[in-house]
Formats: sequence, C-alpha cells, structure tokens
Amino acid sequence: MIVGLTGGIGSGKTTVAKFFVELGVPVYNSDKEAKKLMKSSKKVKKAIIELLGENAYEGKRLNKIYISDKIFKNKSLLTELNSIVHPAVRKHFLRWTKRQDSPYVIQETAIIFENSGQDFYDKIILVTAPEEERIQRVMARSGISKKAILARLKNQWLDIKKEPLSDYVIVNLKLTKTKIKVEEVHNAILDIC
Repeated sequence: MIVGLTGGIGSGKTTVAKFFVELGVPVYNSDKEAKKLMKSSKKVKKAIIELLGENAYEGKRLNKIYISDKIFKNKSLLTELNSIVHPAVRKHFLRWTKRQDSPYVIQETAIIFENSGQDFYDKIILVTAPEEERIQRVMARSGISKKAILARLKNQWLDIKKEPLSDYVIVNLKLTKTKIKVEEVHNAILDIC
C-alpha cells in the first residue's frame, strides 16, 4: 500500500515521518531525493539549466538561493521546474518501493493536491499546524525571512482545502499528542492492509 504524507511548509511532515520510521514504516523523503536527483541526474540537470540558466548550479552544487529566488517569484517557472523534477522523483520512488518489505510505505511530499497527485496514493495523511506556528518553525530552522516564507505559502493550498481530500489529519502542535495520533493512524492503516 502506498501512503502519501503531506502538509505545508513548517507543518512538521518530517517530524511525523520520523515517528512512522520509529514504528518500522519505510518513508521516502521526496524533498531530499529531489535534491539528490537534481544533482545526480544528467537529464534533470540539463533540463534545469535550460529552464533557469547556468546559474542554477555552482559547479556540481545546486544553487538553492538562486533557484528559490527565481521560482517563488514566477509561478510558471515553478510549474515548469516541477514538471522536470516530479516525474523523475516518481520514477525513483516506484523503484524504491519495490525494494521495501512492509505492509505499506510512505512518500513524504509537500504538494500532493497542488499537483493533482492524490490518485497515486491508496491513503493520504495531512499534517497541519497553525500558519503562524509554521512560519516561526521555518524561520527558526532555516533563517528564511517571513516574506520569503509567505511567498512559498502562496504556492501551497490552504489546509482547509486539503482536509476533505485527506484520509487522516494529524495536528502537529504538541509532540506527545502527535506521536499518539501517528500510532492511531499507523494501526488504522495496518487494519486495512
């Protein structure tokens, strides 16, 4: 069974994913794998350079600041970049799932609904937190300005739009409650596997 784990920036997807890993569930982090593929795949790298220019890379390294600056100010560039990276990630994820030995696997990914990708999953878990809490978390962990975070938030659907499309919702405010909810969701998924 393939389960999608989604939530907006700063919602705590990675924290929730770690709780699932502690329960023995294989979790594929789409963000990390996308960054790896953007560096290692010649096909992906060539397409990104064609889209964003040579400055998208500093030698072999991804120029994240340059790319972020370009794509979060231009929605069509973001869409084009996603159309390069997401198919490569999907292909990589499917190969990864074949190597797993578990009743279900989780793909952690920020934008399932925004890309109309919900049909790819058997179940979807949405991680939520109040917007101001999310902004504070992102500022604390990465030093990005509030203005930059708000620009990213504009490219993601509001939780209220995602909730009715999700099978499970985990409100991530207090870690002890979050962990209990993760265990409940895990058991519910195992019951239908």
